[in-house]
Amino acid sequence: MAVNVLIVDTSEAVRDVLREAISAEFHVVAEAEDGVEAIEIAETTDLDVVIMDIVMPGVDGIEATAKIKALHPDVSVIFCTSSTQQETMKSAIEAGGDGYITKPFEHSTIQDAVEDVLP
Repeated sequence: MAVNVLIVDTSEAVRDVLREAISAEFHVVAEAEDGVEAIEIAETTDLDVVIMDIVMPGVDGIEATAKIKALHPDVSVIFCTSSTQQETMKSAIEAGGDGYITKPFEHSTIQDAVEDVLP
């Protein structure tokens, strides 16, 4: 079964690294540079996993996650962030996040995170 992944991060370089880390095992269906674009993609795309930055201009990752979860209740969201503040992590999980990794990360860390949220 193909696992459809959406990568959301403001940094093209981070999106490139994430794609490189998971594309051998998972199907990256789309990439977005902000929350608005992520929501637009989610409205028309079948998703299994979203790898989501938290701090983004306009619609942040927490708000985008809540909206994407409303469209796809079964989607798993992994937050990928440089923030280590406990309150931010708590808000992210409360918004529907299924896990998180902190930047910088190893390829194996992101692969393991995706595998951990799959049924």
